[in-house]
Amino acid sequence: MPQDLTVNARLVIPSRELQWRFSRASGPGGQGVNTTDSRVELVFDLANSAVLGPFRRQRLMEVLASRLADGCVRVVSAEERSQWQNRQRAMARLADLLREGLKPPPPQRRATRPGRGAVKRRLEAKGRRSQIKKNRQQRPSLDD
Repeated sequence: MPQDLTVNARLVIPSRELQWRFSRASGPGGQGVNTTDSRVELVFDLANSAVLGPFRRQRLMEVLASRLADGCVRVVSAEERSQWQNRQRAMARLADLLREGLKPPPPQRRATRPGRGAVKRRLEAKGRRSQIKKNRQQRPSLDD
């Protein structure tokens, strides 16, 4: 049953680097909910992985820093009734996490100034709004 985790075309994590834990899950399951270990916990040790090069490891450690515990990424799945389906979901989630973590960062934003027309439109809109509010303050007197 050991299955390698394919993250992308260039990265496949062998099953020996994945640690599985199973426990009883709350939720759907009917009469078998208290007897079957359908909750799945998948742990991948980023810090000591032999598959990841130094560049990938460093990038994943930075991007997934909030999810790491002792250099390990942990994914839990307990939505389905069967352990096999929860295993598939956990593997898909871990693959998605690693795929997102390995994406290159977006290009840096270059600061620009608003154009002359945009500034003019903004100031005219502010003037119109100001005039509306001034008109509200001028209430007619009883003599009118």
